[in-house]
Amino acid sequence: MILGTMLPAKPDIKWKLAKQVGVSHAVTKAAPELSGLKAPYDFESLKEVKERFSEAGLKLHALEGDEFDMTKIKLGLPGRDADIEAYRMMLKNMGRLEIPLLCLNFMAGVGWYRTKVDIPERGGALTSGFDMKDAAAKELVISEEKLWDNLLYFLKAVVPAAEEAGVKMGLHPDDPPVSPLMGYSRILTSADAYRKILAEVKSPALGITFCQATFKAMGEDVIPLIHEFGKAGKIFFVHFRDIEGKKTSFRETFHDNGPSDMAKLMTAYRDAGVDCLIRTDHAPTMAGERNDNPGYEMTGTIFAIGYLKGIMDSINLQYK
Repeated sequence: MILGTMLPAKPDIKWKLAKQVGVSHAVTKAAPELSGLKAPYDFESLKEVKERFSEAGLKLHALEGDEFDMTKIKLGLPGRDADIEAYRMMLKNMGRLEIPLLCLNFMAGVGWYRTKVDIPERGGALTSGFDMKDAAAKELVISEEKLWDNLLYFLKAVVPAAEEAGVKMGLHPDDPPVSPLMGYSRILTSADAYRKILAEVKSPALGITFCQATFKAMGEDVIPLIHEFGKAGKIFFVHFRDIEGKKTSFRETFHDNGPSDMAKLMTAYRDAGVDCLIRTDHAPTMAGERNDNPGYEMTGTIFAIGYLKGIMDSINLQYK
């Protein structure tokens, strides 16, 4: 497997820390507000982002998240075809620059969402959580049926461009996997949703970002899913984290103190033949950190990386 970590699109201390703990593959979001450049559908801008990482001794392996405003695409609004064409150009640019993976989602209106980001964890570390009763109920903006239509329209338009570019697209589940959320339907909330998508859009370029804690929150049996999707060659990216609770009420944990047997999960990836990028996700904020970016401060991430490397070493799972 390939060990990576989420890093900002501009150089900072996190880049050095990643190198110091033995991680040389980067995942980033290259949206203009984060890169200071044009969106990645502009070749020169994406080229500059990649060169920043290269100059620091890091390989940019993946883009993750909405790299520009996806509202028209997700909601099916006028102008979506122009935005889809920009998306296709982004994939072409990724291929030209040998950035092999795109982690995308189809969360409309509300993306990754937590109702609290300062829940005390072990030793006073801060973690995040979600409780449905604290999420404001709003008038429905889009139905699940319409969202399905929009997703399939989008995938059928962009997946051929990914194939041509040699880029793999790993579709991330909705987090939290509840529908509706604050007025927006959500559809990537079960393993069956993925079975439907992979049956409708059959392509070697389309697969799954297997965020194991989100599948757990869905109520799925995660290890059999790893074997099902892994043996089918459809796990393109693994997000390694854990939660305590269920989809309507849960909190993030440290990677070593949640209810899941993380070694068994990693053994399942190994036995299913999963060979892809993996990164730790949603680490607690630890002493001395500001909690400005919940889940993505660096001390907890460093701890999680060491924990993950230890598991991989113990089960003879090779990584680079």
